[in-house]
Amino acid sequence: MNKILIIEDESSLSELLADKFTDSGFEVMGAQSGEEGIKKALLYHPDLILLDIVLPKMDGLTMLKKLRRDDWGKGVPVIVLSNLSDQKKISEAISIGVYDFLIKSNIKLADIVNQVREVLE
Repeated sequence: MNKILIIEDESSLSELLADKFTDSGFEVMGAQSGEEGIKKALLYHPDLILLDIVLPKMDGLTMLKKLRRDDWGKGVPVIVLSNLSDQKKISEAISIGVYDFLIKSNIKLADIVNQVREVLE
């Protein structure tokens, strides 16, 4: 069973994603901040991370930079799921090494699950 970590501070979206992934056969962990996200990622080594950019305590890009400095963290696939469609942030995320950058308002939950499945296959 694939393990994914959802780092999202908006609890309603976080719960929707967790339910959808659990129903789709994934083991799901959640984190509400970048700080909590980096701790859980390095402790539990999920197969994939879904990461928001705008987070309390530590934003998603800072968390991603820290993650990429870890031997395990260098290789874990990360998909950014954000409301930001700021080209500068998208370019920065891609340069740090994300698999994809999805805009929340443009995507359905089922499409997110399919994207994750595609990455993990």
